[in-house]
Amino acid sequence: MCGRFAMDKETDDMIQEFVAEGGDFRDWRPSWNIAPTDAIPIFLESKKKDEPSVRRIELARWSLVPSWSKELKTKVPTFNARAETAAEKPMFKASVASRRAIVPAIGYYEWQTDPVTKKKTPYFIHLPDGELMGFAGLYAWWADPAKEHGDPERWHLTATILTADAVQTLEHIHDRNPVPLPRELWDHWVDPTVVGDQALLDEAVRAAVGVAESLAFDRVGPVTGDGPELIQPID
Repeated sequence: MCGRFAMDKETDDMIQEFVAEGGDFRDWRPSWNIAPTDAIPIFLESKKKDEPSVRRIELARWSLVPSWSKELKTKVPTFNARAETAAEKPMFKASVASRRAIVPAIGYYEWQTDPVTKKKTPYFIHLPDGELMGFAGLYAWWADPAKEHGDPERWHLTATILTADAVQTLEHIHDRNPVPLPRELWDHWVDPTVVGDQALLDEAVRAAVGVAESLAFDRVGPVTGDGPELIQPID
């Protein structure tokens, strides 16, 4: 799973990284302790009818809420979606088909549980050179039924991060890991003209193996508060 991650890039950095042309993420602030339901930046590409597609960076609520939900929450956690089953789950199926995103991160946290003492040790998992990662994600727009149609507060963008069975180099920490797509697949993943299905999810998981196997992991202190000190190794 991926229940905490870090993203220290400023808005201008992300615009250049993704060559984004639109979107609204003026309220974004870098954070080293992003938790479910927090606002996160996501990169997506949208297209309206015959108009050219637009590459955008938007702020989304980290926990996907499908359009048919009656409220801005779900009975089960939706900050992660299993890549093996997302294409068939009512919660995620529509997003797999046409609403896919990249969730940028400099790394994520995972807790290793001692089988005897049950003590949990936090690790920060990242690319060795500190390069930006792009997790395969899904998004959905949710409209608040209590708001008028013209109310700008009516619409909420929500998102989730796909996970898969942990690669061999990480399975001693946790049995799942997010799906970090190689850069050459970022554009294909967000392409709104590509109809997503289970085959596309399987392709993403296979492509992500090489990136996941290259990830470094550092033991860190308690993941509380916020700041760059959270990702500093303690060994």
